[in-house]
Amino acid sequence: MFKTVLFPIDQSREAFETASKAIELAKNHQSHIIMLSVVQPERPEMHDAESVSSLLNRAQEQMEQAGISCEVLERKGKPAFVICDIADELNVDLIVMGTRGINLESDNQSTAARVIQLAPCPVLVVP
Repeated sequence: MFKTVLFPIDQSREAFETASKAIELAKNHQSHIIMLSVVQPERPEMHDAESVSSLLNRAQEQMEQAGISCEVLERKGKPAFVICDIADELNVDLIVMGTRGINLESDNQSTAARVIQLAPCPVLVVP
């Protein structure tokens, strides 16, 4: 059912907590995971190539230890738009992502809320 799962990841605690849900889902559906890191010039912690590389390596190791097929992508831009563009480009079946608990109805939307609005496929948001 979910052959290909897109898992956007950043350096937040929520992203690493969400990884266990992505792994569980991938195991249950024998899914291939595409892990995506979006480098954001306006967020220095996600602009440093060394930090991003370290983040992706740790997450990829976690996936591999669980026996999950995982591909890693790194892109630049505004996260919600990049996530949705990659989901469309790669024809993914599901996006699994965390949320920082920002009100989904507010004007200052979270990345997760924006992805829900724009995604070309179902989105599983893990609180």
